[in-house]
Amino acid sequence: MFELDQFIADCRTASAETSRTAVRDVVSRAIAAPNGILKALGEPKGAGTTILYRTPELSIFNIVWGPGQMTTPHNHHMWAVIGLYTGREDNIYWRKTGGEPGLQAANARSLGAGECELLGPELIHSVINPLGKLTGAIHVYGGDLVTVEREEWEAETLRMQSYDRQRSARAFEDANRRWLAMQ
Repeated sequence: MFELDQFIADCRTASAETSRTAVRDVVSRAIAAPNGILKALGEPKGAGTTILYRTPELSIFNIVWGPGQMTTPHNHHMWAVIGLYTGREDNIYWRKTGGEPGLQAANARSLGAGECELLGPELIHSVINPLGKLTGAIHVYGGDLVTVEREEWEAETLRMQSYDRQRSARAFEDANRRWLAMQ
């Protein structure tokens, strides 16, 4: 059964004493029983980001994507582990081109409930929830994602710009408006 305090302790230990692959193993074990996460965190009621734990060395979030919600390509400047406990998210992995536009799609991976992905510190990705329902995921980052300066790429031109946290918050608000309209 998923127990949040133990999960945080296990992530901290794995991150501090071993490696990010050990953190991936902790997340993989947790999401292998998604009903335990749903029981501990509650059934998602809307799109949003909840900080479960945050220090300069490690951040853990519960992120719920609204139906059809998508992000622009962005980076984290730190490793990340994403583990889905409900729904699905499709990731497009991007590479810098050095020209215009600044990015091109390089790969993709679809994650469903019970699946986990380790992202490297320089990876650029975009995310979409392709479903008509909420998608929930545990995200673990190797640093403080809230304060790190990072970049995103404009959706149409793929030109790099500073990551806009307010725009990101509005995207979750918009996703919730669409979700409520569907109810």
